[in-house]
Amino acid sequence: MIDKKVAPQAPDFTAADSEGNPVRLSSYEGKKNVVLVFSRGFF
Repeated sequence: MIDKKVAPQAPDFTAADSEGNPVRLSSYEGKKNVVLVFSRGFF
């Protein structure tokens, strides 16, 4: 389980994978570790 004092749970959302298929964050719950990276664009 995640210690919400250290790392609060991210809200569920859907985004496109590298092939354009929709992927829902909650589909990975309890299966894999997920790292979220938010980028404003290229450097």
